[in-house]
Amino acid sequence: MKFSKDAKNAVLIGGLCSASYLAVYFARNILSAVTPQIVAENDATVEYIGIVSSLYFIFYAVGQLINGIIGDKIKAKYMIAFGLLLAGVTNLAFPFVFAYQNAAKFLYAMTGFFLSMIYAPMTKVVAENTNPIHAVRCSLGYEVAALLGSPLAGVVASILVWQSVFITSSAALLVMSALCLAFFIYFERKGIVQYGKYEIRKETERRNNSFIAGIKVLIKNRIITFSFISIITGVVRTAVVFWLPTYFSQYLGFDTKIAPTIFTVATLAIAMSAFVAVFVYERLKRNMDATILLMFFLSSLFFLGVYLVKHPIINVILIILAVLTSNCSAAMLWSRYCPSLRDTGMVSSATGFLDFLSYMAAAASSSLFANSVSTIGWGNLILIWMGLMIFGVVIMIPYKKIFTK
Repeated sequence: MKFSKDAKNAVLIGGLCSASYLAVYFARNILSAVTPQIVAENDATVEYIGIVSSLYFIFYAVGQLINGIIGDKIKAKYMIAFGLLLAGVTNLAFPFVFAYQNAAKFLYAMTGFFLSMIYAPMTKVVAENTNPIHAVRCSLGYEVAALLGSPLAGVVASILVWQSVFITSSAALLVMSALCLAFFIYFERKGIVQYGKYEIRKETERRNNSFIAGIKVLIKNRIITFSFISIITGVVRTAVVFWLPTYFSQYLGFDTKIAPTIFTVATLAIAMSAFVAVFVYERLKRNMDATILLMFFLSSLFFLGVYLVKHPIINVILIILAVLTSNCSAAMLWSRYCPSLRDTGMVSSATGFLDFLSYMAAAASSSLFANSVSTIGWGNLILIWMGLMIFGVVIMIPYKKIFTK
Protein backbone atom coordinates (compact mmCIF):
# COMPACT_ATOMS: atom_id res chain seq x y z
CA MET A 1 0.00 0.00 0.00
CA LYS A 2 1.52 3.30 -1.15
CA PHE A 3 1.14 6.51 0.79
CA SER A 4 0.91 9.93 -0.79
CA LYS A 5 3.61 12.52 -0.18
CA ASP A 6 1.20 14.48 2.05
CA ALA A 7 0.50 11.38 4.13
CA LYS A 8 4.22 10.63 4.56
CA ASN A 9 4.92 14.20 5.60
CA ALA A 10 2.04 14.06 8.07
CA VAL A 11 3.50 10.88 9.59
CA LEU A 12 6.89 12.55 9.99
CA ILE A 13 5.48 15.71 11.57
CA GLY A 14 2.96 13.84 13.70
CA GLY A 15 5.53 11.29 14.85
CA LEU A 16 7.95 13.96 16.04
CA CYS A 17 5.19 15.90 17.78
CA SER A 18 3.86 12.75 19.44
CA ALA A 19 7.30 11.74 20.75
CA SER A 20 7.82 15.26 22.12
CA TYR A 21 4.44 15.29 23.78
CA LEU A 22 5.03 11.90 25.36
CA ALA A 23 8.13 13.36 27.03
CA VAL A 24 6.09 16.38 28.16
CA TYR A 25 3.35 14.31 29.74
CA PHE A 26 5.78 11.84 31.24
CA ALA A 27 7.39 14.77 33.07
CA ARG A 28 4.18 16.48 34.09
CA ASN A 29 2.65 13.31 35.58
CA ILE A 30 5.68 12.47 37.73
CA LEU A 31 4.58 14.43 40.80
CA SER A 32 1.16 12.78 40.72
CA ALA A 33 2.67 9.29 40.46
CA VAL A 34 5.17 9.78 43.29
CA THR A 35 2.89 11.72 45.68
CA PRO A 36 2.10 8.63 47.83
CA GLN A 37 5.86 7.96 48.10
CA ILE A 38 6.67 11.57 49.00
CA VAL A 39 3.93 11.81 51.63
CA ALA A 40 4.93 8.47 53.18
CA GLU A 41 8.68 9.18 53.26
CA ASN A 42 8.80 12.93 53.96
CA ASP A 43 7.17 15.56 56.13
CA ALA A 44 5.25 16.82 53.09
CA THR A 45 1.45 16.78 53.36
CA VAL A 46 -1.19 16.23 50.72
CA GLU A 47 -2.15 19.90 51.10
CA TYR A 48 1.44 20.98 50.34
CA ILE A 49 1.56 18.79 47.21
CA GLY A 50 -1.77 20.34 46.27
CA ILE A 51 -0.24 23.83 46.45
CA VAL A 52 2.77 22.75 44.37
CA SER A 53 0.54 21.19 41.71
CA SER A 54 -1.75 24.24 41.68
CA LEU A 55 1.21 26.56 41.11
CA TYR A 56 2.33 24.32 38.28
CA PHE A 57 -1.10 24.45 36.67
CA ILE A 58 -1.36 28.24 37.09
CA PHE A 59 2.03 28.85 35.47
CA TYR A 60 1.23 26.30 32.77
CA ALA A 61 -2.11 27.98 32.12
CA VAL A 62 -0.71 31.52 31.97
CA GLY A 63 2.13 30.19 29.84
CA GLN A 64 -0.35 28.68 27.39
CA LEU A 65 -2.00 32.07 26.95
CA ILE A 66 1.30 33.92 26.50
CA ASN A 67 3.10 31.27 24.46
CA GLY A 68 0.02 30.63 22.34
CA ILE A 69 0.15 34.23 21.10
CA ILE A 70 3.93 34.11 20.70
CA GLY A 71 3.57 30.82 18.82
CA ASP A 72 1.75 32.64 16.00
CA LYS A 73 4.84 34.85 15.57
CA ILE A 74 7.88 32.62 16.28
CA LYS A 75 8.81 29.39 14.48
CA ALA A 76 7.67 26.21 16.18
CA LYS A 77 11.17 24.70 16.21
CA TYR A 78 12.40 27.37 18.60
CA MET A 79 9.33 27.32 20.85
CA ILE A 80 9.27 23.53 21.17
CA ALA A 81 13.02 22.88 21.43
CA PHE A 82 13.72 25.59 24.00
CA GLY A 83 10.58 24.78 25.97
CA LEU A 84 11.72 21.16 26.33
CA LEU A 85 15.26 22.24 27.20
CA LEU A 86 14.32 24.72 29.93
CA ALA A 87 11.68 22.41 31.40
CA GLY A 88 14.27 19.63 31.55
CA VAL A 89 16.61 21.84 33.56
CA THR A 90 14.02 23.01 36.14
CA ASN A 91 12.48 19.55 36.45
CA LEU A 92 15.93 18.09 37.09
CA ALA A 93 16.61 20.59 39.87
CA PHE A 94 13.26 20.08 41.65
CA PRO A 95 14.07 16.97 43.77
CA PHE A 96 17.36 18.49 44.89
CA VAL A 97 15.63 21.55 46.39
CA PHE A 98 12.48 19.77 47.59
CA ALA A 99 13.38 20.36 51.24
CA TYR A 100 13.31 24.12 50.58
CA GLN A 101 9.62 24.66 49.97
CA ASN A 102 9.72 28.11 48.34
CA ALA A 103 12.47 27.09 45.93
CA ALA A 104 10.65 23.84 45.14
CA LYS A 105 7.41 25.68 44.44
CA PHE A 106 9.15 28.16 42.15
CA LEU A 107 11.05 25.53 40.17
CA TYR A 108 8.01 23.31 39.64
CA ALA A 109 5.93 26.33 38.62
CA MET A 110 8.60 27.31 36.07
CA THR A 111 8.60 23.76 34.74
CA GLY A 112 4.92 24.27 34.02
CA PHE A 113 5.59 27.56 32.23
CA PHE A 114 8.33 26.08 30.05
CA LEU A 115 6.22 23.03 29.15
CA SER A 116 3.46 25.41 28.04
CA MET A 117 5.69 26.43 25.12
CA ILE A 118 5.01 23.14 23.34
CA TYR A 119 1.33 22.46 22.62
CA ALA A 120 -0.03 25.55 20.84
CA PRO A 121 2.90 25.97 18.39
CA MET A 122 2.77 22.21 17.79
CA THR A 123 -0.92 22.36 16.88
CA LYS A 124 -0.24 25.32 14.60
CA VAL A 125 2.58 23.61 12.70
CA VAL A 126 0.44 20.49 12.24
CA ALA A 127 -2.65 22.42 11.12
CA GLU A 128 -0.73 24.55 8.62
CA ASN A 129 1.42 21.79 7.10
CA THR A 130 -1.03 18.90 6.75
CA ASN A 131 -4.48 18.61 5.20
CA PRO A 132 -7.50 18.63 7.57
CA ILE A 133 -7.89 14.84 7.71
CA HIS A 134 -4.20 14.29 8.44
CA ALA A 135 -4.26 17.15 10.96
CA VAL A 136 -6.93 15.36 12.99
CA ARG A 137 -4.92 12.11 12.87
CA CYS A 138 -1.72 13.90 13.93
CA SER A 139 -3.54 15.67 16.75
CA LEU A 140 -4.98 12.38 17.94
CA GLY A 141 -1.48 10.92 17.80
CA TYR A 142 -0.04 13.35 20.28
CA GLU A 143 -3.21 13.27 22.36
CA VAL A 144 -2.63 9.52 22.72
CA ALA A 145 1.02 10.21 23.54
CA ALA A 146 -0.13 12.65 26.22
CA LEU A 147 -2.42 10.06 27.75
CA LEU A 148 0.36 7.45 27.68
CA GLY A 149 2.52 9.81 29.74
CA SER A 150 0.52 8.95 32.86
CA PRO A 151 1.04 5.18 32.78
CA LEU A 152 4.68 5.71 31.82
CA ALA A 153 5.11 7.87 34.91
CA GLY A 154 3.36 5.22 36.97
CA VAL A 155 5.65 2.45 35.69
CA VAL A 156 8.82 4.43 36.40
CA ALA A 157 7.47 5.49 39.82
CA SER A 158 6.82 1.87 40.74
CA ILE A 159 10.43 0.93 39.91
CA LEU A 160 12.56 3.86 41.06
CA VAL A 161 12.71 6.07 44.13
CA TRP A 162 10.94 9.37 43.56
CA GLN A 163 14.12 11.47 43.10
CA SER A 164 15.33 9.15 40.32
CA VAL A 165 11.94 9.39 38.63
CA PHE A 166 12.40 13.15 38.23
CA ILE A 167 15.93 12.68 36.88
CA THR A 168 14.68 10.14 34.33
CA SER A 169 11.90 12.40 33.08
CA SER A 170 14.32 15.33 32.80
CA ALA A 171 16.64 13.23 30.65
CA ALA A 172 13.71 12.48 28.32
CA LEU A 173 12.94 16.20 27.98
CA LEU A 174 16.55 17.12 27.22
CA VAL A 175 16.94 14.38 24.60
CA MET A 176 13.70 15.38 22.87
CA SER A 177 14.79 19.02 22.86
CA ALA A 178 17.87 18.14 20.79
CA LEU A 179 15.93 15.81 18.51
CA CYS A 180 13.18 18.36 17.85
CA LEU A 181 15.60 21.09 16.88
CA ALA A 182 17.50 18.74 14.55
CA PHE A 183 14.41 17.27 12.88
CA PHE A 184 12.65 20.61 12.43
CA ILE A 185 15.72 22.01 10.69
CA TYR A 186 15.67 18.95 8.41
CA PHE A 187 11.90 19.31 7.76
CA GLU A 188 12.34 22.97 6.82
CA ARG A 189 15.13 22.19 4.36
CA LYS A 190 13.03 19.47 2.72
CA GLY A 191 9.96 21.71 2.55
CA ILE A 192 7.97 19.41 4.81
CA VAL A 193 7.40 22.29 7.25
CA GLN A 194 6.76 25.81 6.00
CA TYR A 195 5.74 28.93 7.89
CA GLY A 196 3.60 31.95 7.06
CA LYS A 197 1.07 30.22 4.81
CA TYR A 198 -1.84 32.00 6.45
CA GLU A 199 -0.18 35.33 7.21
CA ILE A 200 -1.97 37.18 4.39
CA ARG A 201 -5.30 36.75 6.12
CA LYS A 202 -3.78 37.89 9.40
CA GLU A 203 -2.20 40.95 7.79
CA THR A 204 -5.59 41.98 6.37
CA GLU A 205 -7.15 41.66 9.81
CA ARG A 206 -4.27 43.62 11.34
CA ARG A 207 -5.05 46.64 9.18
CA ASN A 208 -8.67 46.49 10.32
CA ASN A 209 -7.96 46.19 14.05
CA SER A 210 -6.76 42.60 14.34
CA PHE A 211 -7.70 42.20 18.02
CA ILE A 212 -11.40 42.95 17.52
CA ALA A 213 -11.48 41.12 14.20
CA GLY A 214 -9.80 38.11 15.78
CA ILE A 215 -12.32 37.99 18.62
CA LYS A 216 -15.22 38.19 16.16
CA VAL A 217 -13.75 35.39 14.07
CA LEU A 218 -13.30 33.14 17.09
CA ILE A 219 -16.78 33.88 18.45
CA LYS A 220 -18.19 33.03 15.04
CA ASN A 221 -16.30 29.74 15.32
CA ARG A 222 -17.99 28.95 18.69
CA ILE A 223 -15.03 29.71 20.92
CA ILE A 224 -17.35 30.46 23.87
CA THR A 225 -18.98 27.02 23.86
CA PHE A 226 -15.64 25.28 23.53
CA SER A 227 -14.20 27.43 26.30
CA PHE A 228 -16.69 25.82 28.69
CA ILE A 229 -15.79 22.39 27.34
CA SER A 230 -12.11 23.15 27.89
CA ILE A 231 -12.76 24.13 31.51
CA ILE A 232 -14.89 21.08 32.30
CA THR A 233 -12.65 18.50 30.68
CA GLY A 234 -9.55 20.25 32.02
CA VAL A 235 -10.65 19.61 35.59
CA VAL A 236 -11.15 15.90 34.93
CA ARG A 237 -8.23 15.12 32.62
CA THR A 238 -5.76 17.08 34.75
CA ALA A 239 -6.84 17.59 38.36
CA VAL A 240 -8.89 14.41 38.83
CA VAL A 241 -6.22 12.25 37.19
CA PHE A 242 -3.54 13.94 39.29
CA TRP A 243 -5.26 12.82 42.50
CA LEU A 244 -6.07 9.26 41.38
CA PRO A 245 -3.09 7.60 43.17
CA THR A 246 -4.05 9.39 46.39
CA TYR A 247 -7.72 8.49 45.83
CA PHE A 248 -6.79 4.82 45.40
CA SER A 249 -4.73 4.76 48.60
CA GLN A 250 -6.86 6.96 50.87
CA TYR A 251 -10.45 6.32 49.75
CA LEU A 252 -10.22 2.78 48.39
CA GLY A 253 -7.62 1.58 50.92
CA PHE A 254 -4.92 0.30 48.55
CA ASP A 255 -1.33 0.20 49.82
CA THR A 256 0.78 3.24 48.88
CA LYS A 257 3.18 0.97 46.95
CA ILE A 258 0.32 -0.64 45.02
CA ALA A 259 -1.46 2.66 44.22
CA PRO A 260 1.09 3.70 41.53
CA THR A 261 0.65 0.32 39.82
CA ILE A 262 -3.14 0.71 39.80
CA PHE A 263 -2.62 4.25 38.54
CA THR A 264 -0.51 2.86 35.68
CA VAL A 265 -3.20 0.37 34.67
CA ALA A 266 -5.91 3.01 35.00
CA THR A 267 -4.12 5.57 32.88
CA LEU A 268 -3.24 2.97 30.24
CA ALA A 269 -6.95 2.31 29.88
CA ILE A 270 -7.73 6.04 29.90
CA ALA A 271 -5.15 6.49 27.12
CA MET A 272 -7.54 4.64 24.83
CA SER A 273 -9.97 7.58 24.98
CA ALA A 274 -8.64 9.11 21.75
CA PHE A 275 -9.32 5.87 19.87
CA VAL A 276 -12.75 5.54 21.46
CA ALA A 277 -13.53 9.15 20.54
CA VAL A 278 -12.60 8.59 16.89
CA PHE A 279 -14.56 5.32 16.76
CA VAL A 280 -17.71 6.99 18.12
CA TYR A 281 -17.12 10.09 15.98
CA GLU A 282 -17.00 7.98 12.81
CA ARG A 283 -20.12 6.00 13.83
CA LEU A 284 -21.99 9.26 14.41
CA LYS A 285 -21.16 10.35 10.85
CA ARG A 286 -18.36 12.66 12.01
CA ASN A 287 -20.72 14.73 14.10
CA MET A 288 -18.44 16.40 16.66
CA ASP A 289 -21.26 17.89 18.75
CA ALA A 290 -23.14 14.60 19.04
CA THR A 291 -19.94 12.81 20.06
CA ILE A 292 -19.18 15.32 22.81
CA LEU A 293 -22.78 15.25 24.09
CA LEU A 294 -22.84 11.45 24.27
CA MET A 295 -19.48 11.27 26.05
CA PHE A 296 -20.47 13.81 28.69
CA PHE A 297 -23.72 11.91 29.31
CA LEU A 298 -21.89 8.58 29.73
CA SER A 299 -19.28 10.16 31.99
CA SER A 300 -21.96 11.54 34.31
CA LEU A 301 -23.49 8.05 34.59
CA PHE A 302 -20.12 6.47 35.38
CA PHE A 303 -19.36 9.07 38.06
CA LEU A 304 -22.74 8.28 39.60
CA GLY A 305 -21.64 4.64 39.70
CA VAL A 306 -18.35 5.68 41.35
CA TYR A 307 -20.37 7.41 44.09
CA LEU A 308 -22.78 4.49 44.65
CA VAL A 309 -20.45 1.49 44.36
CA LYS A 310 -17.91 1.12 47.16
CA HIS A 311 -16.28 -2.17 46.09
CA PRO A 312 -12.63 -1.18 45.38
CA ILE A 313 -12.13 -3.10 42.11
CA ILE A 314 -15.49 -2.11 40.62
CA ASN A 315 -14.98 1.46 41.82
CA VAL A 316 -11.62 1.60 40.03
CA ILE A 317 -13.23 0.34 36.81
CA LEU A 318 -16.03 2.90 37.03
CA ILE A 319 -13.75 5.87 37.66
CA ILE A 320 -11.58 4.76 34.73
CA LEU A 321 -14.65 4.75 32.49
CA ALA A 322 -15.80 8.12 33.86
CA VAL A 323 -12.46 9.78 33.13
CA LEU A 324 -12.10 7.99 29.78
CA THR A 325 -15.45 9.21 28.45
CA SER A 326 -14.78 12.75 29.67
CA ASN A 327 -11.43 12.61 27.88
CA CYS A 328 -13.27 11.59 24.71
CA SER A 329 -14.96 14.99 24.78
CA ALA A 330 -11.55 16.58 25.32
CA ALA A 331 -10.17 14.62 22.36
CA MET A 332 -12.82 16.17 20.10
CA LEU A 333 -11.91 19.63 21.36
CA TRP A 334 -8.16 19.35 20.82
CA SER A 335 -8.07 17.03 17.82
CA ARG A 336 -11.09 18.16 15.86
CA TYR A 337 -12.02 21.70 16.86
CA CYS A 338 -8.60 23.39 17.26
CA PRO A 339 -7.12 22.23 13.91
CA SER A 340 -10.34 23.35 12.20
CA LEU A 341 -9.36 26.96 12.99
CA ARG A 342 -6.50 26.81 10.47
CA ASP A 343 -8.07 29.28 8.03
CA THR A 344 -8.32 31.93 10.74
CA GLY A 345 -4.53 32.09 11.02
CA MET A 346 -4.99 31.95 14.81
CA VAL A 347 -4.56 28.26 15.61
CA SER A 348 -1.78 28.82 18.15
CA SER A 349 -3.49 31.76 19.87
CA ALA A 350 -6.87 30.01 20.10
CA THR A 351 -5.35 26.73 21.25
CA GLY A 352 -3.25 28.55 23.85
CA PHE A 353 -6.32 30.42 25.11
CA LEU A 354 -8.37 27.23 25.45
CA ASP A 355 -5.50 25.44 27.17
CA PHE A 356 -5.13 28.45 29.47
CA LEU A 357 -8.76 28.06 30.56
CA SER A 358 -8.33 24.32 30.95
CA TYR A 359 -5.35 24.56 33.26
CA MET A 360 -6.58 27.55 35.24
CA ALA A 361 -9.62 25.43 36.05
CA ALA A 362 -7.31 22.53 36.89
CA ALA A 363 -5.16 24.75 39.11
CA ALA A 364 -8.12 26.01 41.09
CA SER A 365 -9.71 22.59 41.38
CA SER A 366 -6.50 20.71 42.30
CA SER A 367 -5.95 22.82 45.40
CA LEU A 368 -9.70 22.78 46.14
CA PHE A 369 -9.82 18.99 45.88
CA ALA A 370 -6.89 18.62 48.29
CA ASN A 371 -8.63 20.77 50.90
CA SER A 372 -12.07 19.31 50.22
CA VAL A 373 -11.01 15.76 51.04
CA SER A 374 -10.63 16.65 54.72
CA THR A 375 -13.80 18.75 54.85
CA ILE A 376 -16.50 17.25 52.63
CA GLY A 377 -14.88 13.85 51.97
CA TRP A 378 -14.18 11.88 48.81
CA GLY A 379 -17.84 10.92 48.35
CA ASN A 380 -19.10 14.49 47.98
CA LEU A 381 -16.10 15.29 45.79
CA ILE A 382 -17.22 12.56 43.40
CA LEU A 383 -20.65 14.23 43.20
CA ILE A 384 -18.93 17.48 42.19
CA TRP A 385 -17.15 15.65 39.39
CA MET A 386 -20.46 14.19 38.25
CA GLY A 387 -22.01 17.67 38.31
CA LEU A 388 -19.35 18.96 35.93
CA MET A 389 -20.25 16.24 33.43
CA ILE A 390 -23.95 17.07 33.72
CA PHE A 391 -23.11 20.71 32.98
CA GLY A 392 -21.28 19.50 29.88
CA VAL A 393 -24.43 17.73 28.75
CA VAL A 394 -26.48 20.88 29.29
CA ILE A 395 -24.24 23.14 27.20
CA MET A 396 -24.06 20.63 24.32
CA ILE A 397 -27.79 20.06 23.95
CA PRO A 398 -28.72 21.36 20.45
CA TYR A 399 -31.37 23.80 21.64
CA LYS A 400 -31.76 25.51 18.26
CA LYS A 401 -32.56 22.25 16.49
CA ILE A 402 -35.02 21.25 19.21
CA PHE A 403 -36.94 24.53 19.31
CA THR A 404 -36.97 25.17 15.56
CA LYS A 405 -38.69 21.89 14.81
